[in-house]
Parts: sequence; structure tokens; C-alpha cells
Amino acid sequence: MIRSLRSLASARSAATDAERAAEEDLLRGQRAQLMVREFEEQGSGWFWQTDRDGSITYLSAKVARQVGHVDGGVGETLTALFQIDSESPDTERTLGFHMSSRTSFCEYSVRAVGGDADRWWSISGRPIIDANGNFQGFVGWGSDLTAKRRSEAEITRLALFDGLTGLANRQRMLLSLDQTLAQVAATYRTAGLLLLDLDRFKAVNDTLGHPTGDALLKQVAQRLTRAVGDAGLVGRLGGDEFKVIVPSDADRDRLATLAETIITVLSQPYFIGGSSISIGCSIGIAVAPDDGTDAEALVRNADLALYAAKGDGRGVHRFFREELLEGARSGRQLEDDLRQALVGNQLHLVYQPIVTTADERIVGYETLLRWNHPVRGAISPAKFVPIAEECGMIEAIGTWVLRRACADAAQWPADIRVAVNISPIQFANPALPAIVAATLATTGIAPERLELEITESVFVNDDTSTDAMFASLKGLGVRLALDDFGTGYSSLGYLRKAPFDKIKIDRSFVCGVADSATRNAAIVRAIVTLADTLGMDTTAEGVETQDEIALIRDIGCKQIQGWVYGKAVPQADVLARAGQGGGSVTRVGHRVSRAPRNKVLRWAMLEVAGQVGDVRIRNLSNGGAMIDGVEFPDGSRGLPVRLDLGDGRMVGATVRWAQGDRAGVAFDRVVMLDSIAPRSARPRN
Repeated sequence: MIRSLRSLASARSAATDAERAAEEDLLRGQRAQLMVREFEEQGSGWFWQTDRDGSITYLSAKVARQVGHVDGGVGETLTALFQIDSESPDTERTLGFHMSSRTSFCEYSVRAVGGDADRWWSISGRPIIDANGNFQGFVGWGSDLTAKRRSEAEITRLALFDGLTGLANRQRMLLSLDQTLAQVAATYRTAGLLLLDLDRFKAVNDTLGHPTGDALLKQVAQRLTRAVGDAGLVGRLGGDEFKVIVPSDADRDRLATLAETIITVLSQPYFIGGSSISIGCSIGIAVAPDDGTDAEALVRNADLALYAAKGDGRGVHRFFREELLEGARSGRQLEDDLRQALVGNQLHLVYQPIVTTADERIVGYETLLRWNHPVRGAISPAKFVPIAEECGMIEAIGTWVLRRACADAAQWPADIRVAVNISPIQFANPALPAIVAATLATTGIAPERLELEITESVFVNDDTSTDAMFASLKGLGVRLALDDFGTGYSSLGYLRKAPFDKIKIDRSFVCGVADSATRNAAIVRAIVTLADTLGMDTTAEGVETQDEIALIRDIGCKQIQGWVYGKAVPQADVLARAGQGGGSVTRVGHRVSRAPRNKVLRWAMLEVAGQVGDVRIRNLSNGGAMIDGVEFPDGSRGLPVRLDLGDGRMVGATVRWAQGDRAGVAFDRVVMLDSIAPRSARPRN
């Protein structure tokens, strides 16, 4: 009896343990389901399961809703709900392949077949095999990739698109150009590349500020996109530089028409912040495969064409020509030669007198740099100084000029000053005051005898460093002169804050001051009055005729500099003049102004004794012209030459006078100026 009771108690205890275990299993299952549900609803992860036929038996409710199945998607196949990202590099097989072959897959990128196309998931799955080795279906898990995809898309956008304008950036344009050129090679078609540079954009930034400049660039991008339309891809390279790739059927007539359309559209006035702004556009064009079969060559040649467009007056388009490449190669050779010139004693200085209007006595000399090339002969500073600025040699050359000029001036009379031009690159160097101080100490000239001539371009970065530089230079006791006054954008603003001792009135105002048909005399008088009020001296630059001297003196200008008192001379002549009677000077320029003459600034071709080269025309009449850019040897008066004025015809002429790198030529016949096509000078940079 007792044994039976014990057995019954034991059975009851076992039943209780089993029930307790079953309850615990139930609770664990409920907790697991609750945790899974919470995980799926609040997190980015989720789960799915199929039976052995591939039909969905479980899918997270949140994902089911997102793929468009509010019923949970039960009974559907996995491939009916999701489609794989065929462009994903991690995707080797299709979902259908894995389901039919009963193989595992991991982190496949998928999106809904019929739901939100912008939502992406990463899914993985493995087959379920029971203890007997029988396939029971698939179990899998997934996570939301949407945020990651959007982040990657934004990174791609930032990497390939310009942040300001939304246009393709330099990187994307280069990729597109490589693809285009590959298609050109495969299909034997043509493609076009247009490089654009905005004219006068820098003036907008300098005068109206960078926010206005940015707003202008956005409007330019919109107009450019509309003008090009479906013809090509538009991109911004940076600053005010843009690029257009025309990927097919890019014949020259079509490209020329497109370029003219772009120039016209971009040249229309812009209205920003209540201001009307007018700019222009210059375009260089290269055509593949004729002008290059790879991106580097095509971009280089389009850039050369753009440089030619700027040189021909801006606001025009130019196609690449082989002679442009030859000119660039010549420029590179000139750069190499210039490096040798600095160490090979090929550079030398000459000095142009600065004369008082009151008694016509020399009070100073401006230092001018000359280069005698061992093969090419005399090379104009207008050619080699811009090269020196571009290749980084201008500081070394400028320091040499400063030291050589001060050493020469140490041998002059103590009341004669020496003026030395300081380039914007030199001015931006914080070491400039130390270089000037060391030069003064080494040569022993008094600081007030050194006059540093500075152009308005030093104010491009008008900030505290500019003010500090002026203060440092004035602290040394040297004089400062504002050169080429009137040719910049904000001269009056500069005079208000910069401690200049002198204003040099640009020759564009001085030349023709005796001509009653111009307003030059009134402009010069206004500048002189302003300078007197500010306690500054004035020098009139570029005086060429004797009848201008009295007018400039009567206006009140203190000093004159120009060919009217002779060409620039070497140190030996300066010393000889000083030893022959001090600072008196004799007028040698033409007695009266020639009329009528047109003030121009344009390049032309000059032929002398069968040799052809570039010169620049500054004054032009129907009977002759004044040119610069070539130094004629002594005794050149009467030398026959031929000049291409721009209309394709060579005009015979005779040299009447030559001074330095300038000369006056008389035409053999009267030239009708109306037949000459306008063309401006090449830019310095």
C-alpha cells in the first residue's frame, strides 16, 4: 500500500514537472515572439520563412506592408515579392536559382516588385534540413538598406556634381569625356569639346562680392543648361570655367552655331539683388578625333582655342588650329630660355627719365627690364614678363631687378630717384620688406630715393595683409607710386586707404590730351586735382609729342615720362648724362600730335626682311601706325616692312622712327580703316 502511494506521488510529481517545463517553454516562446516582434517593428532587421514549396509562411508585418501585402504575403513566393539588384557586384545568382537549388545566399540587395521602388533591403537565407536530412523550406533574415543607399547616392552626387550649380563637376566631365572618346574610336564619329570662360566675372566678384558672384554662377548654369539642351553634357570645372561635351555628330558648323547661341544667351543682362549685371563669354572648341583622341590632348587643344578667343577680343568662339599648339610650344621653349637668361647674364636694365614739368630737369628714372636672347635677339617684356609670372620666375627676376637698379642708382647724383616695378606676386610675398631693407643696406642708397611702383591688381585680395604690407614698406622710408592709375575698378577706394606718394596717370588718358575731340585733358585735370588734395605727386606716362608738354604743365601735373624726352638708356648713358651737366634734358619727340589716330590695342603680323613675328598696334591712322613688341636696330629709319592689319592683306610700310621696343611706321598707301576687322590684344594671363 505504501509502495503504491509512493508510485502515485512520483507519477504526480513527474506530471507536474512536465507541465512546468511545458509552461516554461510556452513562456519562452511567447517572450521570443514578443522580442522578435519588437525587434522587427522598432529596428531595421526582420525575418522570413518559406515551406518546402517556396511559399511564404512568415514575413515581418512591417516589410509585408512595405512590399504592398497587407495580408502578410503568406502564400506568395519570395521572387514574387522581391527583385534583385542586377547591378550589385555582390550578386552572383538570382533568388530563383537559390530557391530551386536549395542553397544559401547572403546579403543580396533587393527591392519590392510592386511596392516602393526607392526602398531597398539586404536579405539572406539558408535551407532548413530536419534530423532525417529532409528539406523543410527556407529561413532567412533581412535589414533595411534605404538609408545606406541614400547616403551612398548623396556621396556619389557630391563626388560627381558641383555643389554650387548642380552641374557635373570636373571628375564627372572627365569620366564622360573618356567614355565619349571611346565611342568615337569605336564608331568613327566626331565629338566636340567646348571650354567656356566668363568675361568680366572677376569684376563682379571684386565689386559686388562673392555672394553675388555665386548667385550669378547659378544663373549662368541655368542658362547654359537650357542653351545646350539635349545636345550635350554641361559641367562646371570651377570658378567661372565651364565645359560642354557634344558626344556625337559634332560637325564644325553645328558646334559654331551652338557656341554662338551660348555666347548670346550668357551675354544677356542678369538681375541679382536689385543690380543689373552684364558679363560675356569666350569659348574654345576642339573636335575629336581630329584635334585629339584622348582626353588630355583634347582638353589641352580646347584650352589653346579658348586662349585664342580671349586674345581676339573676348565674346567670341575659336576652333583649335595647329599653329596654336606651335605657339604654345614656342612659349614653353621661351620659358626654358628665360630660366637660362637669368643665370646667363642675358637680362639687363635700361632707365627712362622722369622729368619735371616746371623746369624740365630729370628727377628720377624708371627701371625697365630688357632681354637679349642669344638666338632670337631682343624680346619684348610684353612677351616674357607674363611667362615669368605664369612659371613662378617673376619673384626671382623682380628681386634681381630691385638689387641691380639700386646698385646702379647708388652711382647717380643723390637727388635722383630710381623707380622699380613690383609685381602683384612680389607684393604678396611677406618677405618683400626684408628684401627691400637688405637691398637698401647693401647698396647704401637712401630709402627716399627708392620708389616702388605698384599696380591696382595688388588689391585683388584687399585684406589686412595688404594693409600690413603697405605699412611695412612705408616704415622703411621708401616711396610708393600707384602705377597705371585709372585702368582698375576701384582706384578712388585704393587712394583712400593706401599710403601712396605718387599717382602715375596711365598713358591711355595722357595720349591725345592735346586733341580737343577727346575728354582726356579733363580726365587728367581731375586726377591731378585729386592727387593735390591728397598730397600726392603726379606723373603723366606715355607723353610722345612736344605740344602735350605745355598742356600737361598747365593742367598742374608735376612730372612727365615718355618718349618725348628720349628712349630708355643703359646705366652708362645715365652716368654720362649726369657728368655732362646734371639733370637737364632735351625734347626729342614729335613737335605736334598727329591726327586723326585711333587708339587701339590689337595684335598684328609684321614682316621684316622675310622674317614674320607678332607686334601690337597701339595707334592707328589711315597713313600709319605705332607698334610695339619689336626692337629695331639703330639706323632702321627708312627700313621697309609689311604689316597685316587683320583683314588678311599685307600693307607695305616704312619705319619712320624707332625707340626701345616701339616704332612708328608710315603706310605706302592710304588705308581705309573701315575695312579693318576689329581685334583686341592678347590678354596677359
